[in-house]
Amino acid sequence: MFLGFIDVRIGFISDVHANVIALRAVLEELDDRRVDIIYNAGDLIGYYPYPSETIELLRRRAVVSIRGNHDRSVLSVDTNRMNPWAASAVSWTAGHLDPEGRRYLERLTDSLDFTIGEMAGSMHHGSPDDEDEYIFEERAGQYLLESAGTRLLVLGHTHIPFVKRVSRGVIINPGSVGQPRDGDRRSSCLVYDVTSGEFENVRVDYDIGEVQEAVLEVGLPSSLAERLAHGW
Repeated sequence: MFLGFIDVRIGFISDVHANVIALRAVLEELDDRRVDIIYNAGDLIGYYPYPSETIELLRRRAVVSIRGNHDRSVLSVDTNRMNPWAASAVSWTAGHLDPEGRRYLERLTDSLDFTIGEMAGSMHHGSPDDEDEYIFEERAGQYLLESAGTRLLVLGHTHIPFVKRVSRGVIINPGSVGQPRDGDRRSSCLVYDVTSGEFENVRVDYDIGEVQEAVLEVGLPSSLAERLAHGW
């Protein structure tokens, strides 16, 4: 994917995890900030009770997405590497995702290369070497950009946002829309101003109570509802 013009704003999101209530709020905020295109670093579904609605909204808004580990697990119904709460949610999601949502996930790739002006970018859920690897800010280094062969590397998976500049370029993680884990319960995303070269971490409030009620109503683990209130 190529963006040849430079006077644009780009939104980066990740780890929506079927929390369509949070996703709607984030997309509204990005609209207000006049973002031109949105990249999503995976885990569209899993954990929360709106898988089909989430995929439909991402598809309708033409958000450029890749698959994450939960997306792949739902397609394969393989929960071997997951904790009991995540495994339970994957099993529930596999039984409730509509056929069109499944087809959408099947068409996605596990990584994506793109270009913004003259800057090469690459997006992975985990890392360029292992899509299930957790890369936190302290481990994000030059070697990742060299491995990806890029100047901008977009990662997800940890649910914790960061922007780290190294000599070769920038490594970013937009954090999580659907289940933040940095102690701030608000949804997280990043906005990149191509003209200034600056990234901004944007936090967005949404109706957490509505999601918590839905989690309990459909019989998903109560811990998934509780953690939303704490951002962890």
